Amino acid sequence: MSYNAMALLALAGAAVATPLAAQTATPASVTVAAEPTLDEVRALTARYQDVAAAVADGYVRDPSNTCESADMMGLPRATGVMGIHYAHMERLGVTAPPNPRVDGTSTHTDFRRPGVLIYEPQADGSLKLVAVENLVFIKAWEAAGHTAPPTFLGHPFNRMVDDPKTELDEAHHFAPHYDLHVWLYRDNPAGMFAQFNPAATCEHHKGSAGHH
Repeated sequence: MSYNAMALLALAGAAVATPLAAQTATPASVTVAAEPTLDEVRALTARYQDVAAAVADGYVRDPSNTCESADMMGLPRATGVMGIHYAHMERLGVTAPPNPRVDGTSTHTDFRRPGVLIYEPQADGSLKLVAVENLVFIKAWEAAGHTAPPTFLGHPFNRMVDDPKTELDEAHHFAPHYDLHVWLYRDNPAGMFAQFNPAATCEHHKGSAGHH
């Protein structure tokens, strides 16, 4: 996922400052619930097909109003798109504006309560839910004692780290992190857990055309 750096300043300022220790660290004595199935995640997130329900539950639309596509990352256009992101700032643990990148404390990986929802703009101006996502910051993840990327149903999260040798923003204005998309609401020829979906489109989007 990615956000316009200046727009993230607004997001971070609106973030809930409540400590996330209860979400980001699990004592060894606590039994961790088994991973949910895809059907369970679908059932628990189905209400977010109504974007108003997502907003009511604390999700915030990317204020840069960008519909993310693969060509923005220097990838072939045919790779597909992500869409428009709605982030739950408390679950992401974002507590400060970019300096120079957005950082946070998130180690939240429970897809029963995803940190990000992804929508596809429609011709009539509405939004259609296409995927859910979780994002954890590598520094916080490793500080919690993890030595390997998080996984979901056996699929490792993608490692997102910016390459200073290129002009592209591979980590999307974020500090090094892991993320994983789950395309529950749109068939994806590239796979359920691929970052981009060639069957989704930003064709009807009216907003930012790229990163700044």
